[in-house]
Amino acid sequence: MSSPPPPKVRLPQSATPPSIGQPLDETSAPLLVELYRTIVLCRRFEEAAAKAYGQGKIGGFCHLYIGQEAVGVGAISALQKDDWIVTTYRDHAQYLARGGDPRRAMAELFGRRGGCSRGLAPPARARRTTRAGRGGGRPDAR
Repeated sequence: MSSPPPPKVRLPQSATPPSIGQPLDETSAPLLVELYRTIVLCRRFEEAAAKAYGQGKIGGFCHLYIGQEAVGVGAISALQKDDWIVTTYRDHAQYLARGGDPRRAMAELFGRRGGCSRGLAPPARARRTTRAGRGGGRPDAR
């Protein structure tokens, strides 16, 4: 999966979204373009994850975020760098919108050590424990 790194998007303190019918000004257009690029990156990632899941390359469950990308990207773009976010599942887009590496995110879904959680996320765990005959995936709070 070859894609450019996700942009570091931050809403300016004075940013207000343009109203319907109001023309974009010089400050809102670049921001909206970057937000759109991040949304597209998230959608392409989710589509690639769906394909890999369908091919049996991702163990356990793979909860996709297709159709919700703008929610995560928009919300995260308004956060400060030191703000915390808590997710349960369907969090690939949040990771990418926060500046995460798409390759590391996909490696995580595949259960690889090069993943963003070193391959220890619940879907990967489910695959390893199922192969060992110990049951399905369980959520872990680490």
